[in-house]
Amino acid sequence: MKKKDIVATFSIVGFDPETEELGIAVQSKFIAVGSVVPWAKAGVGAIATQAFANPAYGPDGLALLESGKSVEEVIQLLTEKDPDKEDRQFGIVDAKGNVGTFTGNNCYDWAGGITGENFAAQGNILVNEETVTALGEGFKKTTGSLAEKLLAALDAAQEAGGDSRGKQSAAIYVVKEKGGYGGLNDVLIDLRVDDHPEPIKELIRLYHLQQLYFGETKTENILEISGEVREELINGLIKFGYLHDQKVDDNKLYDQFTRFIHTENFEERELEKGKLDKEVLDFIKNK
Repeated sequence: MKKKDIVATFSIVGFDPETEELGIAVQSKFIAVGSVVPWAKAGVGAIATQAFANPAYGPDGLALLESGKSVEEVIQLLTEKDPDKEDRQFGIVDAKGNVGTFTGNNCYDWAGGITGENFAAQGNILVNEETVTALGEGFKKTTGSLAEKLLAALDAAQEAGGDSRGKQSAAIYVVKEKGGYGGLNDVLIDLRVDDHPEPIKELIRLYHLQQLYFGETKTENILEISGEVREELINGLIKFGYLHDQKVDDNKLYDQFTRFIHTENFEERELEKGKLDKEVLDFIKNK
């Protein structure tokens, strides 16, 4: 990577002690920042590597954490043999919430980082120090999932100043043991906006869409397919072309609703016959 390819960036790594989720959110004036900065492994830690980024800090740092090294030891081991360490910037959180951040002396102003309970926030070539302060405050003040806290932190940092070179890409990466699709891997959320005039806003939009498709059904959102709900479902399926007449028996209705579920990728919200998720019904009614 040439010096002109410096990843002018602000990022935050975080841990949720209740869910044991680990993650990173990042924004940069750099195309496809999600391909360089975020690294995480469930049960181990999360690392954001940026500035004159050394992508090896990601897998190497995670391997060191997994071997039992502390966050402080990982920072020391990654930097002590790196001749360009003063050009590097990175943040680390481990699976116990221990955190650390490093900013080399040659990173372009404003550059620096802060740590707090379960997070490390850092940035370089920023408009101001308040950008990183807002990253931390956004994380601390937001309730909800780890992903929601990380996204709120990015949004707050951009409002506070952001990258002095502008906006281009953003990403969020969250891992949890067996948290991925079908419980078959550990990648809970992996969303990237590679080139966009408002990358954080677009990333938040994609997150809400991802939650619609892959989020868990809340108990209070389980509806019986009867009465007004049945009528709304039929009208929606007519609109989407799955039905052609409001006079339909239950077997055909359920068959076509199942077809809709599988065609539109709502398998994670599929319920037993005779019930549906309110969020799926809202999607059908409002799209």
